[in-house]
Formats: sequence, C-alpha cells, structure tokens
Amino acid sequence: MKIENPSSVNQVSPVVTIVMPVYNGARYLDSAIHSVLRQQYSDWELICIDDASTDESSEIIGRHAMEDSRVRHLTNERNMGLPATLNRGFLEARGALHSWTSDDNILRPNMITKLVAELEAKPEADLVYAGYSVIDDAENILRYVAPPPMEERWFCNPVGAAFLYRRHVTEALGGYDEQLFGAEDYDYWLRAAHQFQMVPVDSDLYLYRRHDRSLTDQRSKDIRQLVSKVLLRELDHVDDKTLRAKALVHRILSDWYYFDVRLLLKALASDPWTVFKASPQLLKDLMRAIVHRIRS
Repeated sequence: MKIENPSSVNQVSPVVTIVMPVYNGARYLDSAIHSVLRQQYSDWELICIDDASTDESSEIIGRHAMEDSRVRHLTNERNMGLPATLNRGFLEARGALHSWTSDDNILRPNMITKLVAELEAKPEADLVYAGYSVIDDAENILRYVAPPPMEERWFCNPVGAAFLYRRHVTEALGGYDEQLFGAEDYDYWLRAAHQFQMVPVDSDLYLYRRHDRSLTDQRSKDIRQLVSKVLLRELDHVDDKTLRAKALVHRILSDWYYFDVRLLLKALASDPWTVFKASPQLLKDLMRAIVHRIRS
C-alpha cells in the first residue's frame, strides 16, 4: 500500500502523529488515551481507529475526541486487522514524525519530548527507539527491556514499543504488510534497516502490558511462524559479514521447528564453528535427529 499525503489537509499540521488501532480495547483504552493526553509535548495528533469493535471502545474514543480536538476518531466498517488499520491511520497522518501505540499500553509522560529531542539532535537519524518496562494487568512493573543495537535485529524485535520516525520512512516503506498480522512491526523494522539509520535511546519511556487477552499471548504460535518467515526471507539477502548471525538464527529456527534438520544444515553451512560453539550438545542432537529420520 502506497502511503501518500492526505488530500484533506486544510488545517495546521501537528509535528507528531500517533496512530492507535483499537479492537475491543475498552478495558484499558482510557488509560492508553490518557497517557497520550498527559504528554509533556503537546504538538501531536492521536488517530484512534476503531476496528469494528463490539464493546464500548467507540464510545470511549468518541468521548475523548469531543473533549480534545487533537484526538481523531475513525471507524472501520468491518474488522480489518492490525496492519491494515495501521496503514489506514498513516494514510490520514498529518505529522512530520510518526509513531503508533496499542490500546492496552501506556506512554510515559516524557516519551514524545525525549524522542523528538533525539531526532532534533541527530539529523542523520531516521528513526529512534527507546526502552520500555513490561507491566502486568495491575500495572506492576515486571522488568525493564533496554533497546538493543540494530546489529542484534536477527535475534529479537529491536525497535520494541517506544519509537518515533520521520515521515519519509512511512512514505518509502509503503505500509505494514497486511499478510503478517502479529509480525508486521518486526517485518517493518527489518525492511527499514536496509535504508535508514535507526538509533537506540536507553531510556524507559513506555509501559508494555502483558495480559491473557494481549495479541502476543493469544497468537504466540502463529506469530512465531510469521517471524520465522520474515527472518528466513531476510537471511537470504545478508552478506558474508553477517554469516555468524545467519548461522545462529538458522540454529534458533531449527529449534523452533522441533529440530528441523534442513534449517540446521543451513546454519552449519553458514558458520559451523559458531553453531557448535553456541550449542555444545549439537552433535548429539544431530545424530539423534538423523537416526529418528532413518527410522521413520
């Protein structure tokens, strides 16, 4: 999907656009929206898109939109899913800087201020991303997740939950892949890494909520399969400088697929020493897998 400037821009554009897809998010939605309203930085718009919810989400968004003109209320006539809803939101975006958040998570009050300042101080940076704290259902902090360097993008989603990027990133990447629901953000960051400078900021700027209704918990198996698909695609295009990463990722994916011998052999072909060093029991596992394959 091509992201273009909206034709409806006839008012002063904010500096920052935040898109919030909402689907049956009434339980935490007030807290999520309030966390944007409480931002120290005030020059923003929040595009809340109700993805055909069946709970009170639309009423909650509508109330906030009536109280603050910076909150924009859009509605999908049918449920479109997260990636498609994000794409619709960014088609409507008027800001020069973009971000998005979930209907169950919380921005710390200084998040936008900090990330805008980082982009202003680093004109060469296209995207900045920060650390976040994982919280439980009652907002107890469980742990802090520091932003890893982009070199570790093969082993985790590097950008995480708190980020801000320039509009030209949105325009160049052409939207989130609507076929990768659950891994759309990881795919987006990996594609962005091909052409943009992405800078970590080691500050705790966001609260990421884990609960039994979160997408991460509900669709963990499907998400893992989609992440594998994205990683395998990306690894086909890496150069010799990243053979060590290629070997380790193929080894990890082999375990994800219950010791997939095909993926393991790819890992060994990339860098056997790295694989054996990382997995001392690998030789025994490999022999056991070969014997099992022969017997089956």
